[in-house]
This record gives sequence, structure tokens and C-alpha cells, in this order.
Amino acid sequence: MVEPAPDPVRDGLRFGLRIPSYAPPGLGYRQTHDLLDYCRRIDELAFDDLWVIDHLLVSKGVYGVSWLDALSTLSAAAAVTQRLGLGTAALVLPLRHPVILAKEIASLQMLSGGRFRFGVAVGWDPEEFAATGIALQERGRRTDEALYLIRLLLAEENVTFAGRFWQVENITIYPRAPELPQVWIAGGTLTHAPDTPDKPFIARGVLDRILGADGWMARSSGSDPGDVQHDWLVVKDHLLANGRDPSTLTFGATQFLHVVEEPNREKALAQQMPHFHKIMGNHRTDSDLQASYLTGTIDDMQRTVAALRAAGLQYLILTPLVDDPLQLDLITKHIVGPLA
Repeated sequence: MVEPAPDPVRDGLRFGLRIPSYAPPGLGYRQTHDLLDYCRRIDELAFDDLWVIDHLLVSKGVYGVSWLDALSTLSAAAAVTQRLGLGTAALVLPLRHPVILAKEIASLQMLSGGRFRFGVAVGWDPEEFAATGIALQERGRRTDEALYLIRLLLAEENVTFAGRFWQVENITIYPRAPELPQVWIAGGTLTHAPDTPDKPFIARGVLDRILGADGWMARSSGSDPGDVQHDWLVVKDHLLANGRDPSTLTFGATQFLHVVEEPNREKALAQQMPHFHKIMGNHRTDSDLQASYLTGTIDDMQRTVAALRAAGLQYLILTPLVDDPLQLDLITKHIVGPLA
């Protein structure tokens, strides 16, 4: 089991910021250049870490856009930030070759001064798996094997490994980073995305991966945070049943939002939903979107986050729907400031 990396001791909730590294049709150089200024600004605000989403294609079961490549984006962010942790939330691990990925992780860990956070997910988009020639039904087993091999390659020299999907003999990955990155496991109940193959409960494979992780990233949960609250009870029971103290795991979650200073809920939603449709597409109902993400008035959002914090949430990764720096100010003023 990986020992959790030390974190600053704080009261209240800690926050990360998942940057709007969207890659819609027509994305220009100016927008990607401005994203680096965006990262510099986050480095000066009250966020612990900067995170990126990873999807190879437009994953239509949930989203309406794609993203810049996750590790390339973090490499660029490492060059323009000094303090922030830099993480994947989360990398679709079974789509990648673990030996190549171990080299990329070691390099990013060195270039960032040990700031990389390795967030992992099994993925769910059939088109992404078909495009890379990988069977969707193998995603869990590939994730477990890749994660095991990557940890070996980052920690040891002269690694020999004979797995079901990958085999290596007496290889060593350089550079040798002085510290292993934190490992975060993403996953949980998914009940408001009917076009995905995921189930309305947290899978046993996810629970087993969490056992050896530093942190867990729960699914996004909006107007009804009951799924995340229930998943945390299941996670704690699984940890205890396998001899691990739940206090050694960071309970985190991810969330999309667009903050508006409109006190009327319906008027606030009228301003927010076009931004949600642009990023999430139009294949889910507004009810599904509102059940999945932070929406409504500032009071509505604060109540949802407060309910999760009361259930034990320690770390929340917020994801703006737009790259307008004014959203950073509103998020900091109305969400991070009052709840940190």
C-alpha cells in the first residue's frame, strides 16, 4: 500500500482547480497561449493544485467537447507555475502503454520539482477504446496491471514483469525521480449519464484500487449529493474491512460550475445552462445536468458543497465551464473563500 504523501494541515475544505483546457473545433493559438496566463493566475490564488481532464475524443456519453492532451498541458503549466501541484483528473490509464507513460511521469515529476499528482480512471467511452484497439471489457484489468507496472518502474531499477497485457525484462526508467507522485483513483456511482456503460454503484474494482491510493476522486454530484455521500460510506467500509484506516485516504470529488451573482434560481439557471450545453452537449436533460453539477444560485452551490463537507469531503476539484478569468474571481469569492 502506498503511504499517503504529507499535506498541509488545514481546517475546512481544500480546493483544486481543473483548468478549462477545452479543445473545441476552431481552437486557436491565442486561446491556448492565454491558458498559460490562466495557470499563472491560479498559482497566486487559494488552490492547492491545478488539474486537467483527459479524453482522447469527444466522449459523447457525457461531454460535447474534447480537451488538450493532459500530460502536454501539465508540462506547459509546470513551466509557468511555482507552487501548485499538477495532476490528472483523471488519466484514462488503459489507453496508454505503461512503460512509455512511466517515462512521461518521471520526466514531468522532475520538470515540476515533484509536483505531479497521478490521477487514474478506467475510462468508459467505447469510441476511445475502439480507436486504440483495446477491448472496453478489459479496461479494469488493464488499469490494475498498468498501475502496478508503472509503480514498479518509477520505484525500482532492473524491472522484470510478466503480466497478461505487458511484459518487460530487466528495464530501468530514467530519470529517477526522488519522490513517487501521489496516486488518486477516480470513480463511483454514475446515475445521470444514461449513454455511458458505467453502473449506478461504485464498482468493486474501484474500491480495490482505492485501497492502495493516496486519494479518491468521487463523481460530480449536484443538486442531490446522495450518490457521493453513499459511495463514501461504502469506501470507508471497504477500507476498514481490509485493514486500512479511512483517515489515511483523502476523500475528494470533482465538480463543474459557472458562478453567477443572480439571487433568483431560475434566472441563474438561465445564465448557466447555455455554458453547460456547450461543454456537455445536448444529449442529457437539464435535470440530469443539474443533478450532476453545481448549478443555481450561490446559496444553492454553497449548500451542496456544505452537505458534501458534512459527509466527510476533504478536497474539492472545481472546473470552470469557461476560460474567462472573471470566473476565477467569482469562484474564489463565493465558493473557495467561504468554504475553505
